[in-house]
Amino acid sequence: MKPTPRLGRLNRLGRKRGAQPKVVALGGGMGLSASLAALRRITGDLTAVVTVADDGGSSGRLRDELGVLPPGDLRKALAALCGDDDWGQTWSRVIQHRFESQGELHDHAVGNLLIVALWEQLGDHVQALDLVGKLLGAHGRVLPMSAVPLELQALVKGHDPEHPGNVDLVRGQATVALTPGEVQSVHLVPHDPPAVPEAVAAVLDADWVVLGPGSWFSSVIPHLLVPQLLDALVETKARKVLSLNLAPQPGETDGFSPQRHLEVLARHAPKLALDVVLADLAAVPDPDSLTHAAKGLGAEVELAPVASQESSAKHDPVLLAAAYDRIFRMHGRIGPWR
Repeated sequence: MKPTPRLGRLNRLGRKRGAQPKVVALGGGMGLSASLAALRRITGDLTAVVTVADDGGSSGRLRDELGVLPPGDLRKALAALCGDDDWGQTWSRVIQHRFESQGELHDHAVGNLLIVALWEQLGDHVQALDLVGKLLGAHGRVLPMSAVPLELQALVKGHDPEHPGNVDLVRGQATVALTPGEVQSVHLVPHDPPAVPEAVAAVLDADWVVLGPGSWFSSVIPHLLVPQLLDALVETKARKVLSLNLAPQPGETDGFSPQRHLEVLARHAPKLALDVVLADLAAVPDPDSLTHAAKGLGAEVELAPVASQESSAKHDPVLLAAAYDRIFRMHGRIGPWR
């Protein structure tokens, strides 16, 4: 029997017994995985909406060869939603396992192949991901933000070290993530990709939407470049929390202060308002400047210890869960949630 997700203190606020917040988490890669590993500890009503612009590694090879959505970030989200019991941890390791060989299978992840196989069998992205989640016993649902593969493009100053003053167009998420230059802005190709309807519906029906942490230009901001998804984020009655990274990301956000992350986000989605900005105090050298920037987005700043003891650049899922739990209780609706 699979364990029931722990609700922590969420049931102690006079809500109906068993009531849980509906939470939607947006992002990609390891940042979203960290957020999901925390959120699954405090709610059983969790949906991940995942970027689909990856063009590197196993995902990029499958995308190029088969014309499918890149499955890698979707796989990572499913792995993060696996439980802590033997079943969940075994399946988490299996789908994350990569083959090592001298042939074509080298570096392909088992989960990527499984997801793509089900897409081809079922012809439905959402149904296939739901089936993988059922197999894994995932504590939540995983959805792609769009049903078409996307290309991330960026305007980058100094991408060519020999011409540091030039602003060049850089194509591809993998290239953008590793650029030695300064990313000015990003956009998607196609420019107006359709959002997955289930993702839009989840955002509109949520109590809380969590954006970040993660690669700012290649995992966080892309969600704001899908028109239907951005409209849902602006229109939803859900409260929104932005979780900041613990350290600048080499290549994408070198030299960025916490408040600059907010300024960049506001430039890409000027109509988007937030309720809470979550950051680790140790990663915020100037709390007053961050507070000022957050107010410009309509948000309050919550500082909490969320870094892992093993690495100050990685989130601890238990500490992050405690921070989300406190935010939901202090800033959320008094039950029932809806």
